[in-house]
Amino acid sequence: MPILTKLQKNLRAPSCPSWAKLLLLACLASLSFASSQSSKPNVIFVLTDDQGYGDLGAHGNPILKTPELDRFHAESVRFTDFHVSPLCTPTRGALLTGRDPARNGAYRTSAGRTMLHEDERTLAQLFSENGYATALYGKWHLGDSAPHRPQDYGFQDVVWHRCGGIGQVSDYWGNDLFDDVYERNGELERFEGYCTDIWFREGMRFIEENQDTPFFLYLPLNAPHTPIVVDEKWSAPYQDQVDKPIRADYFGMIANIDYNFGLLRKKLKELDLEENTILIFMTDNGTYLGAEFDKNDKNNSEATWGFNAGMRGRKASVYEGGHRVPFFIRWPDAGIEGGKDIDTLSAHVDFFPTLAELCDIPVPTDRILDGLSLAPLLNEKNPTWERSPIVMQFHGGPAFPEDRLKTEFSYIMTERWRLIHGRELYDIQADPAQRNDVATQHPEVVKELWAHYEPYWQSVKEGMRPVRLDIGNPSENPVELCSQDWYMPQGNPPWNFRLISELPRVTAPWMINVKSAGFYRFTLRQYPSLANMPLVAVRAKISVAGIEKEVEVTPGTSGVVIDLSLPVGKTELWTYLYDENGEAGGAYFTEVQKL
Repeated sequence: MPILTKLQKNLRAPSCPSWAKLLLLACLASLSFASSQSSKPNVIFVLTDDQGYGDLGAHGNPILKTPELDRFHAESVRFTDFHVSPLCTPTRGALLTGRDPARNGAYRTSAGRTMLHEDERTLAQLFSENGYATALYGKWHLGDSAPHRPQDYGFQDVVWHRCGGIGQVSDYWGNDLFDDVYERNGELERFEGYCTDIWFREGMRFIEENQDTPFFLYLPLNAPHTPIVVDEKWSAPYQDQVDKPIRADYFGMIANIDYNFGLLRKKLKELDLEENTILIFMTDNGTYLGAEFDKNDKNNSEATWGFNAGMRGRKASVYEGGHRVPFFIRWPDAGIEGGKDIDTLSAHVDFFPTLAELCDIPVPTDRILDGLSLAPLLNEKNPTWERSPIVMQFHGGPAFPEDRLKTEFSYIMTERWRLIHGRELYDIQADPAQRNDVATQHPEVVKELWAHYEPYWQSVKEGMRPVRLDIGNPSENPVELCSQDWYMPQGNPPWNFRLISELPRVTAPWMINVKSAGFYRFTLRQYPSLANMPLVAVRAKISVAGIEKEVEVTPGTSGVVIDLSLPVGKTELWTYLYDENGEAGGAYFTEVQKL
């Protein structure tokens, strides 16, 4: 007889004394809570980086072998018309908040626009507040310092690398995807092995440790994003099948993901967790190297070599190949399995409300959610489903020529139509490759769809205000700022070490929030402190909160120190390093310590 039934029977017995009834009631309450908690589904979300819709065997790729993902494809429910943003940061922020990238603040991959507003609420916070253990292992790319780290947004256990790719400017100096130093819950730690293997290994550890409680595990992988590096055993099978060696490495990175995905599923089965776990696989934008495109129009052409599932455009494109991605979901206990396609138009902003409804968690009512729950499509035989056209925009476009660039790089979607830039119209059902612009043949459709843009723009534009970095935050003091987060009016700041090695004569501010008044020490550098590279400068200047201070640079030093007393509040931090000719570039790295 189950223990709950025994307790209930004893409680009803006439001979049970009052003190025993109180004790039994307490036990019943505890066991009932534990039972309700254990019945909640677990959630595992695997998100790859720069893997396109066509970079899967199950989608017809004639070269790439992905047997584990193909098997999952065959056993899951697939959304075949699912759309994201054309780059990683805006996609990741929208998935976690259910809000448009412009609204939540994270709408670019650098230039100080990669961070969520502090008051955004993520899925991790929602799950954490409702009794779930939460974890993230991999690439965050929504802020590198407090209050924008994954642990600041509801993830209880994290191992992650900074920046948009391993080895980029804010990442730990010297990381190269093998045996790297990552951050575990606020502390740096060296890990043995290849990055993707580490993320999955940590994920499986988390699952084992939390198998008796509901959990939300987010595995946002950095692969197959640059640098394109993988052990030769994974790339070797493709060396003779591709047009250039780097593509074999790209396919090898995906093959390694596929292998690890298989290990993850095996672990779930071993722990008897497979049936009550919602397992999701998705990618964050179109392909990066899965196909070759016209060098003169690489973001907008059809593939000239390789496989792109018949779509025009790749990563960073507002054409279909830039933002239509795989979305596979499986939850056997709820009957969400069996190899079923759902061709209903859907998007990344739907992810948040969908998971909330599937897990029976109340959605916050204090903010606008831009998505709709897809749960009715998964749970009901004949769901009622109506939605307005989906309006999305790649704010500023690939080259970021202008911030808050209205109209351009917008894409408005219905299940039949795609309106691009407000002027190109494609019948996606008749013309999936988007070869024929039919705007002149259907002016009434253009007008009808374009009427949705202005309300969208007015709704989201305020969200594109600057997101601030903290200095003097007790949870991270000192903090190292890097030029990736310079708030540029247009274009990208120095975001990789190739650019920084040229010592570009450019500077821009960090938008900061001084958390408490007092003395601050600023150490200005051109490389991270671990690099110990001498400054190429003769004078240094800092400007912050209406205060300026200039000092001489000691020859051979790797960093110049300036101390200032600052008031509390929001301000801009500018740095200048002058050469012998009086030309200035910024301090690409600046450590700030509240003394």
